[in-house]
Amino acid sequence: MRIYMQRQPEGQKAARYFQLVLHEDLIEGWHLLVEHGMQGSAGRVRREHFDAWDEALDQLMKIRDLQIKRGYRVMYVQGEAPSKGE
Repeated sequence: MRIYMQRQPEGQKAARYFQLVLHEDLIEGWHLLVEHGMQGSAGRVRREHFDAWDEALDQLMKIRDLQIKRGYRVMYVQGEAPSKGE
């Protein structure tokens, strides 16, 4: 699952981006990658590991909601939650 957000520039500054990527690792866990920075430049990356999908998704949604409150807009969402059988 991937969520990409942007915040419009203020004055002469470049637009800012915030990206959340949630993917399964090779040892039955989940990684949440959080990347943010100025559009067109290298950003900062943070990685968090979770044992369960529900925990990882909950954290992703909390971060998304916080960034929306800070003025970011969701530009697109890619992927979806795995089915209950996975």
